Amino acid sequence: MKIVSRIFAALAALSMCMAHVTPAFAVTSRIKDIASLQAGRDNQLIGYGLIVGLQGTGDGFRASPFTEQSMRAMLQNLGISTQGGQSNAKNTAAVMVTANLPPFASPGSRIDVTVSSLGDATSLRGGTLIMTSLSGADGQIYAVAQGSVVVSGFQAQGQAATVTEGVTTAGRVPGGAIIERELPSHFKDSVNLVLQLRNPDFSTAVRISDVVNRYASARFGGPVAEPKDAQEVVVQKPREADLTRLMADIENLAVDTDTPAKVVINERTGTIVIGADVRVSPVAVSYGTLTVQVTETPQVIQPEPFSRGVTAVQPQTYISTQKTGGALAVINGPDLRTLVAGLNNIGVKPDGIIAILQGIKSAGALQAELVLQ
Repeated sequence: MKIVSRIFAALAALSMCMAHVTPAFAVTSRIKDIASLQAGRDNQLIGYGLIVGLQGTGDGFRASPFTEQSMRAMLQNLGISTQGGQSNAKNTAAVMVTANLPPFASPGSRIDVTVSSLGDATSLRGGTLIMTSLSGADGQIYAVAQGSVVVSGFQAQGQAATVTEGVTTAGRVPGGAIIERELPSHFKDSVNLVLQLRNPDFSTAVRISDVVNRYASARFGGPVAEPKDAQEVVVQKPREADLTRLMADIENLAVDTDTPAKVVINERTGTIVIGADVRVSPVAVSYGTLTVQVTETPQVIQPEPFSRGVTAVQPQTYISTQKTGGALAVINGPDLRTLVAGLNNIGVKPDGIIAILQGIKSAGALQAELVLQ
């Protein structure tokens, strides 16, 4: 009965404290932080290259024959003959090189690249990426990468033990790629601006359109923005406006954002993320756990002296059970944060909270989208 009293007291107190809380207010953000320009998207680049200078942690040529073929081709391009010789040194590794080409990037600017091992290399630490061309989806070369590889993980091993922390077969080359070709861009020739919301929402799209129209009415004498759907807002270019200056003014306008109610649960780590607008209808919740403890204490029995007996082991097993919880509580909190706070006060752990949330959703009392990861 004491546990039942604690449950009702904790939940009743929290419900009374939260009864007069107003709904969560929308967060004010700049348009540049919640939307991106459709004409200014990133482009993915990819390439195949070699990393040299590894301390015996590279690819084995027998397990990764493409590494040896690539190394021979590279040396031949440098005018070095490789016929008749075979190297067994594991100082080279074949890698895939990837990068994101930012919008409006000009030739000569630098971008970061990521390298990932293709063969059986154990570590890329201390290696140097040899000149690698990076191509886009159209097959054209847009950047060339080269430089020292930075690896965050490390590995140490001896004859009987190995310690590994992080990932040692992938790394980054900060500023390692130089852009050689400019992406075709017709931004200045566009007749409108298309803003794409990073988190699609009809309410936020309408608010962006209203804010832009208020600015345009005061500046140009009429509205210019129209929400197309939950993700796109189209802004028509006024005749006397410069497109670059127009975008600079629009992206700094403040908008009250809105998001749908969601509860995100990661069962592997026990992480629970709750949105501010989540609501819970009145529901009764009962939660209990059964703990079974098995203890083995074998006893060694020795034979009597001169009895020609043998030593034996007599098993002894102790089993104890304990059941906690199981009380039925009526939950009528104004939002999900009240429910979680009440469950925390009575000692329910994250795995128990996850099970309760899933049960509340199945009962139809959780007024939010439940996302399981």
